[in-house]
Amino acid sequence: MTTTDGPATTSGGPASGTGDSGEPGESVGPGRPSRYRRIAAEVLRIEAAAIEGLLDQLDEQFDRAVEVIRSAPGRVVCTGMGKSGHVMKKVSATLSSTGSPSLFLHPAEAIHGDLGMIVPGDVVLAASFSGTSTELLDIVDALQGRQVPIIAITGASSSPLARAATVHLAARIDKEACPLNLAPTASTTATLALGDALAMALLEARGFTSEEFASFHPGGQLGRGLRRLEQLMHRGDDLPRVHQGQPLREAIYEMSRGRLGITAVVDDGGRLVGVISDGDLRRMLERPEADRPGLLAQAVENCMTRNPKWVDRTTRASEALELMEQHRITSLFVCEEDAGLIGVVHIHDLWGLRRARR
Repeated sequence: MTTTDGPATTSGGPASGTGDSGEPGESVGPGRPSRYRRIAAEVLRIEAAAIEGLLDQLDEQFDRAVEVIRSAPGRVVCTGMGKSGHVMKKVSATLSSTGSPSLFLHPAEAIHGDLGMIVPGDVVLAASFSGTSTELLDIVDALQGRQVPIIAITGASSSPLARAATVHLAARIDKEACPLNLAPTASTTATLALGDALAMALLEARGFTSEEFASFHPGGQLGRGLRRLEQLMHRGDDLPRVHQGQPLREAIYEMSRGRLGITAVVDDGGRLVGVISDGDLRRMLERPEADRPGLLAQAVENCMTRNPKWVDRTTRASEALELMEQHRITSLFVCEEDAGLIGVVHIHDLWGLRRARR
């Protein structure tokens, strides 16, 4: 039997001391995970199993929970104590951002006056793995006769909270991921996943659209990517354009004024027929002088690139960026259905979105 009282040695190699696991005598080589990583893998397996175990627990109670919330004229009041409370804050945020107005109510604050935040028409969504949280049971007692339905998420269908609830959603697990089987880990993961499932079912039931989602997320990279080009494009006097028949020198002036390195060419009806970019101009100037007599006086239609890429005003910023990267262009024009020019968006307008995607 090998002991670790002293440094173990092997012929032809250095002593095997403390590995990156922090355990004396445990060396870590290629393909051999450390003790810490083995613990992490076990935690992930247990929590994944907890979520998968929810599939067999889905029944008509879940359908009923969706209908209770969907038909309620008020808000979803999420509540929970301790770690369950932290999870329910996230569930509340997900509900609110996907079409189901919600708020989080701390159970201890609720029974000390904040129960007034719950009004007829609301639905209470309460989570307690044991189903015996005193604070939640106090809320249930206080709401008796107020015609406020209670949906409970617990790991014990025979618990006081489950029995008192209007609807019970089962979230049983085999064990916590904590090696001591004490810290809420797999149980809170299961509660969070079930809350997400409820929110997504409600999203579908309400017919919640991407446009509504975007209106709830105007900030950040997510919100910017969901914005329509009509909200971001250069328009009016900020839109560089020249008309057919104008000389190239006018296009150069317009490109410089707009500072986008490009100008649109439109016909008499304002429809997009071509584009001239600074790259086009450089290529023309690189030609022998004999091949470009009176270049600056030439009509723009003789110098432009025809049939440029364009999109309509409802195109999302993320879609526009993908199209620009696909075709390796730096500007994209925005037109009406008849190609009537109304705006342009430059890749710099979407630069933050581009960095976020990377």
